[in-house]
Amino acid sequence: MESTTPARRRLLVTGLALVLAFAVFGALISLDVTHPFTQRMDDAWRRLVGAGPGAENILPSVFFQQLGMLLGMVIYVLIIPGILFAVRRWRTALFVLASMVGTTVVAQIAKNLVDRPRPSADEAAGLYSPLVRVDHGSFPSGHAVTMGFIIVATAALIPVARRWIWWIIGILLGAGMIWQRTFINAHWLSDTLAGTAAGIGVTLILWWAFSPLLDRDRGKPLRRTRSTTIEQGAS
Repeated sequence: MESTTPARRRLLVTGLALVLAFAVFGALISLDVTHPFTQRMDDAWRRLVGAGPGAENILPSVFFQQLGMLLGMVIYVLIIPGILFAVRRWRTALFVLASMVGTTVVAQIAKNLVDRPRPSADEAAGLYSPLVRVDHGSFPSGHAVTMGFIIVATAALIPVARRWIWWIIGILLGAGMIWQRTFINAHWLSDTLAGTAAGIGVTLILWWAFSPLLDRDRGKPLRRTRSTTIEQGAS
């Protein structure tokens, strides 16, 4: 069972390792935000992937843009928690909401502490500034953090036997978000990699913390019946 101590310990250890790596990475970036140690890699990736005006309107880009904003908020703040509350899985709903809030807070704290500039335009070299409206701070990518949350939080909702299917889908979604954020010049590649790690790490830690509560929700009848009420009263 995934509630056993070794399985829960793996969630915690992996989550802490990713968050620690994210923190160290951010600290190294902050030493020189205009030319950090990743800049050569970031520049090479930008020359390879970065697009010009109009490219942000292609459907795959629009999908990932919205998944990290309004679409993702609607699904993971309203729809999924609403369904979980309706089928008496309120503990699981709280896990989803706590993970969404936790990853958002981590992303915003890091953005303000590091305050890395966004990619700027260099039209002579065929490079452009962000193709969509962005806030301050390029590190980490908030969209990538959200994607990391989506990948792990969704996995926690899926039965273990079928979870491998979602992991494959999650890898593709994560890669797609990394592509989109760099394709529209909103972030450097290192911002997206670090953001994905942060989103995954924080959500893994919360999965570990909520594991006993998630286990109590699994197998519970979808709706309260008279027999369920009598059994609960007898216990």
